[in-house]
Order: sequence, then structure tokens, then C-alpha cells
Amino acid sequence: MLFNLNRDPSFKGWTKPGPIVGANVEVPDEESLDAISGFYRIFQLKQGHRFSTDDLLTAWYGTTWCPRAARVLDLGSGLGSVGMIAAWRLPGAQFVTVEAQEDSVRLARKSAVFNELTERYEIRIGDFRDQQVLAETEKFDLVLGSPPYFPLGTGVESDHPQKIACRFEVRGNIADYCFTASRQLAPGGLFVGVFPVEPLQNARVIAGAESAGLMIVRRRVVVFREGEPPLLSLFAMMRRTDLPESMRGKTWDEPPLTIRTRTGEVHPEYSAIKLAIGFPP
Repeated sequence: MLFNLNRDPSFKGWTKPGPIVGANVEVPDEESLDAISGFYRIFQLKQGHRFSTDDLLTAWYGTTWCPRAARVLDLGSGLGSVGMIAAWRLPGAQFVTVEAQEDSVRLARKSAVFNELTERYEIRIGDFRDQQVLAETEKFDLVLGSPPYFPLGTGVESDHPQKIACRFEVRGNIADYCFTASRQLAPGGLFVGVFPVEPLQNARVIAGAESAGLMIVRRRVVVFREGEPPLLSLFAMMRRTDLPESMRGKTWDEPPLTIRTRTGEVHPEYSAIKLAIGFPP
């Protein structure tokens, strides 16, 4: 299918200045090309894994609390949804993303070319736990991660391999994300991610942080519909040794973030967040 991105000259929305690169793009029938952040677009499989609210919030939270990051690492980067939103928010930063699934890397590389990101956006294929993929000497101001939430065998697994690895811990769990983030963080750097808020899952985040020498310095739970219990928690961690004694052992719990009102409308704060990542109101 030929996807035409040319716009009516009278359109007053958010568009990239100058000519639109790849205004006519050939998109295979099994893929889609979707808006993700500002004028950035992302290639996705129609029947495979697709980017989610979790990804959007991870990128927004990380770039909000580390707005001057010069080097950013995205662990288990999948389609590149977290990294590309962060790249739109941090136009001067250099990025390294690591993903093990070949299909996801292929799509992410297509998106990076389409969005003219290749000069500052390196996509590596492999397991982020492997030091041949990420050398310990490489340091980053901001590390992002939207890890899979569940151990293998604890839920219904999709028949699509791309979906399985995004939901179940095929290559590493939250503790592995914490360990790798701690190893790769520059002094004073921040690791930001998302995980279920359910008590047993939250305990895994805390245990993973402690085992990696990290501390949760900020946390914000996410309520998907006003009046319902929170389902997710956004967290920001730093290495314990980078913190002054007065901050160690203390976490700032922010007010809950609500996605939709009781009547199902988009909550005003979430509308503001989407605006901040490049979606017009």
C-alpha cells in the first residue's frame, strides 16, 4: 500500500518544517505506519506487538526528570517506541537502543531512517545482558526500559513470538534491567521504567533495585480510569552511591496519574502529557 503523507497546505496542525521526507512510502500489507511523537512515525506489524501507553509514559517520565541527557540508552527497545519518543523530546541527545528480536529491530531501523534519526540513533541487535553488546565502559545519563512483566508460564502466551517477548520474560527480568542500568549509568544518571503496581510485582522492582545498588528516588502510580485502583507504577532510580546520605532510603511518591475520567474521556493531565510528546490537543 502506498502511504501518502503530503498535507493540505491549509492544514495548521503540527508538521515538520520543510519538505516531508518520504511523502510517498511503500508500506507492506502486514505493516502499518503510525504517528508516535510530533512528526515522527513508527512502523509496526498489524498482527504483532504494537506500542502502548506504557511506552509513551516511560519516555515522557524519563525525559521529564532528565531533560538535559546527552546520552540515552533504551533497554529491550522493541519497535523503538520508547526511544523515538524520547529522541523527539531530547533533540540534542545521542541514543543507543538494544533489542534481541530481529523483526522488531528491522522495523525500528526502518522508522529511524524514515524519521532521519540515523546520525544520532544507534540500534543494536542482541541481549542487553551481554557485555559484547553493551560494554561496561559505555555510560549514559538516562537509561529507559519498559520490561516484560511476567515470568514464562504464568499467563496465556500469544502465538506471535514478537508479542510473547514483550509481555513475558524471555530474555531477562526486572532485576536484569536494574543490574544493566546500574552498570551503564553515568555518575548521577537516572534509570526510568514502568512495572505493575500489584504488591508482589512491586516487591520485585524493589528487590531488583536493591540487588543492583539502585534506589527508587521518584515513583508515580498510573490509574487507567478514575475511581479504579492503579495498575502501573512509573519509577526513577539512581545509584545509591550517587546520592547524598540525606536522600538514601527515601522515595518521593507523586500523586497518581489518571488516564481517563469516570465518564471515559481523556483526563486533562494525560492530554497535557500527549501534548508534551508532540500530539496536538
